[in-house]
Parts: sequence; C-alpha cells; structure tokens
Amino acid sequence: MATEQRPYHVVVFGASGFTGQFVTEEVAREQVAPERSSRLSWAVAGRSREKLQRVLARAALKLGRPTLSSEVGIIICDTSNPASLDEMAKQATVVLNCVGPYRFYGEPVVKACVENGTSCIDICGEPEFLELMYWKYHEKAAEKGVYIIGSSGFDSIPADLGVIYTRNKMNGTLTAVESYLTIHSGPEGLCVHDGTWKSAVYGFGSQTNLRKLRKSSNLKPVPVLGPKLKKRGPVSYCRELSTYSIPFLGSDMSVVKRTQRYLHEVLEESPVQYAAYVNVGGITSVLKLMFAGLFFLFFVKFGIGRQLLIKFPWFFSFGYFSEQGPTQKQLDGTSFTMTFFGQGYSQGLSTDKNKPNIRICTQVKGPEAGYVTTPIAMVQAAVTLLNDTADLPKAGGVFTPGAAFSRTKLIDRLNQRGVEFSVISSSEV
Repeated sequence: MATEQRPYHVVVFGASGFTGQFVTEEVAREQVAPERSSRLSWAVAGRSREKLQRVLARAALKLGRPTLSSEVGIIICDTSNPASLDEMAKQATVVLNCVGPYRFYGEPVVKACVENGTSCIDICGEPEFLELMYWKYHEKAAEKGVYIIGSSGFDSIPADLGVIYTRNKMNGTLTAVESYLTIHSGPEGLCVHDGTWKSAVYGFGSQTNLRKLRKSSNLKPVPVLGPKLKKRGPVSYCRELSTYSIPFLGSDMSVVKRTQRYLHEVLEESPVQYAAYVNVGGITSVLKLMFAGLFFLFFVKFGIGRQLLIKFPWFFSFGYFSEQGPTQKQLDGTSFTMTFFGQGYSQGLSTDKNKPNIRICTQVKGPEAGYVTTPIAMVQAAVTLLNDTADLPKAGGVFTPGAAFSRTKLIDRLNQRGVEFSVISSSEV
C-alpha cells in the first residue's frame, strides 16, 4: 500500500452515481466520527464537476454540515480515459470504486490502481469479474504491495465475515455452515435501483464465460472436513426459521469459497463448507418467485431478451427494481437478517470417522442492505485497510473481504455502525 504522503486517504470514484452518493454521505460521517484520532482527507471523483458538487451539497444539507463542500476535493476522471484514472489513483491511498456494472467499467480502475500503487475497494457482486481480476492482477498487486478487495458491500461482507465470525465463536472446529437471508420491509415496500438489475442480467447472461474461467483455472479441490454438506433443492423448508427458502444466487457462495481456499492454503486453517439461501416466506410467495424466476431465466438467455429486461426493469421485476431506486421511507423501513447454522467438532474429536457434535447459530443483522449497509461496509473496509495494516495479509494482492480482513477489527467496527454480529445459540450434541 502507498507509504508516501498522498493528498487523500480516500477517493470515492463514481460519487455522483446512485450508490456512490450514499457512499459519499457515509465517508462524510466517518470524517467526523467521535472515535477518529486523526484527520481523514478525502475526495470525490467522476465525469462531471457539476454533478459531484450537487452530491456534496446534498450530503452537506442532509448531515447538517454547511462547510462540507469546501472540505472535500473534486477529481475529474472517466473510465474511458486511462490517463485520468492514473491521475486519480496517484492522489489516493485507497480508491472506493462505485462504478458498475463492473464487467464493463471495473478493470480500468483496478489497472490504474495497481500500476500507481493505490489500494482499491469495490462493492461488486459479479463473480466473473471478481474471479477474473484475481487471475489478471493478483501477482502484480502483490509486487506493488497494494490491496485490491472486491465485494465489500452487502455482497459479500455479511456472508464472508459471518462465516469467519461463526468459526471464531465455535469452541472447536467448524466444518460446515448454511446461511439464510431474510429481508424485512416496512409499509412502503421494497425497491432496488436498476443498476443492480443490470448487473444481474449481464451476469446470468454470461454464465458460460464464468464456467470456462473456472475450468481454465484448474484449481485443486479444497479438502472437505466431516460429512459433505448436502445441497438443498430449488425450494426447501427451513424448520428453524419456519419459512421456505431458495438458493441465494448472488456472489456470496463464490466469495466465501475463495476466502476458505485462501485461509486453508495460505494460513493453513481448516476450511469450512458453505451454502447460501434466501428466505421467501410461505408457499404463495414460492409460487410467485418460481414464476418470476423462470420468466427471467428464459429472457436472459437471448440478446433481445436481455435488452428487454434492461429497458423495462420495473415491469420484468414486478416493481422491485426501478430507475428511480428506493425512496427514503423505503430505506428507513427496510432491514436484513442473515442467520448462520454451523456444525463441527469439539476440540480433540477427530473429523474423520465421527459425526459432528457441536451446533452453533449466529446472526448478522443490519439496516437496508443495498444503500445503507453497503456504504457502511465499504467505508469501514477502507478504514480498516488504512488503520489495521499490521493485521492485513503480509503481501498485497487481490483478495476477498474475508481473506483481507479475517484478523483485523472490521467486525468490531461494523458492530459499532449498526451492522451487528451475534451468537444466538451454541450447543454440544
């Protein structure tokens, strides 16, 4: 990571985008956090000075900070102009990249950061991009001593660090975890900005490329400790939570598996099997979701279908995704709970021939996932990167959040900001 003095600790790239504006507000909050012992210098970056100024003015009004605009630098740059990205990277210790879909706009930022000795954090939930960046830039980033850390928002810090938290709280060896995500909405309902929808459409439309990438990587399997974790069907019933669930199709599985590989191969820790699910409620909700899912998967296979999905997000998502994104009331009324059910072995008990004899249940819960929890997670990841240097991987590289932050104080920082990790129960069978 950059050791020479640079003008800014943090630069928010894409600050005028929908998610970027919330990240900007969160950095502004962090700047005046009571526990801060040193000044945080930062800037916003993007294509339009006017739009960036508007974002800062809006944040100043919302946070009651009339002098905010004069405290924050402005950098003009564009992903289509590599020289401008270089100039941005040279001025920052850490770049927070909020510009997606990352498959189209992410790599130029990673490249500029690596070449200019700047660390980079993104909130990408696209496994193909995340895994491709590892293969293309890990060694270069290690040579430069910089940290490129993907998926540092709701995708996939709660899941990735939730598994690590569960492992740390088990009095023994954790061997398998299943997570169940529940989204709670208020009277105003749910809504997600269509930027997330676009990333999902392109991601599902590119599954063949992801399979080819994984096949060409030729990685040896991570060893399985204890019984192999059984995959649940397309729809299953979770007795503990009294709800139906379906496999979670976000980046969590990809990210957690990469973390567990790193912890096993580099830190020589015992790997944990993982599966992710999302709760959908009763049987009526299951039927609605199955219909919508089949509809989506049919259209996403064809170019014309993808164009229609992207052009009419509100229609094809049955009102859940829109160009306007959620209202403040919707944000205020929404929260999430991610529940982890783990199993493993007490200390000294062999994992070879015995059945797991410890069960543990943990939880991560927080405010609205996409535009409240995501900025909190991203900004606290940056704070951790700046402050916990002794606890990071010794060399730089391209990392998952769990690989980068497993030995840091990131979980403590998230707890202080309202993204709470807790143990619900732990028992020996």
